[in-house]
Amino acid sequence: MFDFLMNEGQKELRREARSFVKGVPNQLILDMDTEKITFPREFVENAGKSNLLGLRFKKEYGGRQLGWESEIIAIEEMGYLGTALACLYSMPSIVGEAIHKFGTEEQKEKYLIPTIRGEKVAAEGLTEPRGGSDFFGTTTIARKDGDAFIINGQKRFIVGAEGADYFLIYARTDENAPPHKGITAFLVDRTEDVRVEYTYGLMGTRGAGTGRVHFKNVRVPAENIIGKLNGGIEIFNQMMIPERMTSAAGALGMAKAALDVATRYSMNRKAFGHHIREFQGVNFKIAESITLYDAARSIVYTAARAIDANDDPRRVRRLVSEAKKFATESAYKIVDHSMQIMGGIGYTNVFPIEKMLRDVRLITIWTGTNEIMNLIIQSEYYKEFIKANEHGRNIEMDALEGDKAEEKVYE
Repeated sequence: MFDFLMNEGQKELRREARSFVKGVPNQLILDMDTEKITFPREFVENAGKSNLLGLRFKKEYGGRQLGWESEIIAIEEMGYLGTALACLYSMPSIVGEAIHKFGTEEQKEKYLIPTIRGEKVAAEGLTEPRGGSDFFGTTTIARKDGDAFIINGQKRFIVGAEGADYFLIYARTDENAPPHKGITAFLVDRTEDVRVEYTYGLMGTRGAGTGRVHFKNVRVPAENIIGKLNGGIEIFNQMMIPERMTSAAGALGMAKAALDVATRYSMNRKAFGHHIREFQGVNFKIAESITLYDAARSIVYTAARAIDANDDPRRVRRLVSEAKKFATESAYKIVDHSMQIMGGIGYTNVFPIEKMLRDVRLITIWTGTNEIMNLIIQSEYYKEFIKANEHGRNIEMDALEGDKAEEKVYE
């Protein structure tokens, strides 16, 4: 966000986040990308000690009781570090949303407070081997057994699985109900019955502990249900906000990181006796990139403000989807432009652009593909258009022959 739009508290928060990011060792990022480190627990712990986790949540649980606008500021700074660390930084905000909004006081005491402190690591399990976008087709089953549930199934592509102390997962609790009415959200502690496999050879976003999680006869007490039995859809719908807003905000940071590298390079690199920033082929890519970046920031912060203002839920749903789609696609274009500006050296590991390109590709896929975002955007817009009052002016009559109703044939 531009300085003139920030209050003093937000400016101070940005300074805190930027200072924290500056202190992250280069070697940590290098070791994560080569998978010498498969889960950087110390990073999460340090963010907790710096009071930078769970910023939106109540102070009594360790948060700062800030709004989405403020949290976006911090996540954008964390995005400078790449997708892996930005996602792990965001996980307390994502999982914490369910606990903070739907959890019991006992759950907040046991899970939310230590998560915000960085003492417990959370991960969220949505995707299953049979499908990702088809969430309500989940095949993970939770069957009632006395005062507990026995869970069997598996989740995959779970960021943070390697280091997680507990998981927020969804399982089918009523196999006879319609798909969206028979799912329940659970908090599942990591035990010997919860098997985590660090299995994926990822193109990018490495070192964040992404894995497959198997639940084999895992006994979970009924008190670990989040919200209501068979009420998982309510939690799921709410969770789409933090999942997609954190993705959008992290994308902003990644875009700016790539743009900074390319801009600096264009000011130093010479060809044909001139700095390449003087060439239209280069500086127009800078112009396009900074325009995309500013536009993406605008829509992300607009969505954040809509959430903070408790705007109409349908419009919030649309704006959040637009923010996720536009910010992630813009970030990918900006990183790609940055590589093109740098030429062959950008394709090597002398500069971090090649890593950024590998990292940023994922964010148009996770937390709902951008095709799913399009589905939501158009659906909510049509509903909004139909419901809204017509504009005072009938614009169709501004056509020269707009009054010829007999020519307006629709079927």
